[in-house]
Amino acid sequence: MLQYKLMKILGTGLSGLVGSRIVELLKGRYDFETSDIDITDRQKIIDKIKSSDAPIVLHLAAKTNVDGCEKDRSAVWAVNVVGTQNIVDACQESKKRLIYISTDFVFDGEKTSEYIEEDTPNPINWYAKTKYEGEKIVQTLSCPWIIARIAYPYRANFERNDFARAILKRLQDQKAVAGVTDHKFSPTFVDDITHALDALIKSESTGIFHVVGSQSLSPYDAGVAIAKTFSFDKKKYY
Repeated sequence: MLQYKLMKILGTGLSGLVGSRIVELLKGRYDFETSDIDITDRQKIIDKIKSSDAPIVLHLAAKTNVDGCEKDRSAVWAVNVVGTQNIVDACQESKKRLIYISTDFVFDGEKTSEYIEEDTPNPINWYAKTKYEGEKIVQTLSCPWIIARIAYPYRANFERNDFARAILKRLQDQKAVAGVTDHKFSPTFVDDITHALDALIKSESTGIFHVVGSQSLSPYDAGVAIAKTFSFDKKKYY
C-alpha cells in the first residue's frame, strides 16, 4: 500500500507565539522540521538548510520586543538582518522556497486609509527597520519567496503574553487600562494566519501579502471589547 508523503517545511522560530500554533494546526498536512540553530551562526544555519530535504523554509525567528529592540540594537540587527541574510543565502544555494514573516510595523502609520501591499514602507523604530531590511534581503532571492506581513497576533491559548492577554491580565489584576483612540490596528487571530499561509503554500503564491485581521479598530476599542467579552466593567478600568 502506497503511503502519502507530507511536504516537509523547515522552520525557524517554531516554538514562538505564531510558529507553535502553525505546527499544531498544520502538522497533519506538512512534515515540520524544526531548526534550533542560532541563525546568526552563518555556517551552521547554512549547512542545516542545505542538508535538509525540505523544499520550503518558513522563517519566523526574530527579535520582536519593540521596546527591547531599542536597548540592544546590535543584537537585534544580528538576528533580524544578518540572520535573515544567512537564511536567504542558504535558500539561494539550495534552491529552496522561502516564507518570511514580517510585520505591519514597517509602515509609519501616517496613512489615513488601510495599507496595501504596494505601499512603500517607512519604518520608524529599530525593530521595524530591521524587519524591513530583512524584507529587502528576501526580495533579492531568485528562488520563489513570500513576505507575509502580520499584525498584533493573538491566540486563544498560550502561556506567554500576546497583546490581548496582556490587557486581560491587567483587568484581572484590577489595574487601569489605557488605550489611544486616534490610532487603528488590525489584530490577527493566529489560527487565521495559519490558514492563510496554508493557502499561499498550496497555491504556490509569491510576493508580498498582508495577512491580517479583517477588522481595524483603535487600541481603546480593542480593550473595551476584551473587557466586555470577559465581563469586566469597562467604566471601572477605562
